[in-house]
Amino acid sequence: MMIYKICSRLLWQEAEKVGIFSGAPIDAKDGYIHFSTGTQVRETAAKHFAGQDDLLLIAIEGKELGEALRYESSRGGDLFPHLYAPLPLTAVLWVKPLLLGADGHHNFPDLTP
Repeated sequence: MMIYKICSRLLWQEAEKVGIFSGAPIDAKDGYIHFSTGTQVRETAAKHFAGQDDLLLIAIEGKELGEALRYESSRGGDLFPHLYAPLPLTAVLWVKPLLLGADGHHNFPDLTP
């Protein structure tokens, strides 16, 4: 199952240099890396990244993450994927820009591989 991470380009570039993504500051604070499913990712962008530019949308193969990936209740009781380990970049399917439109909302790329 494909899951998604939104993060800044700079943070992702740092992860690419070391070959592993340890998460954003909010992930470190909460003790796990936050992800969204395909049906959740647009709401995540609107709620937590509104107006932010220079973002990337990263697609990850959730099956590659093993038992460290857990689906836990969050917003409105919805189950969100949380990773209790660093993200190995070998699980990444693709990385695409998450551009900010003239209307201030993010223009999502096609979510297929």
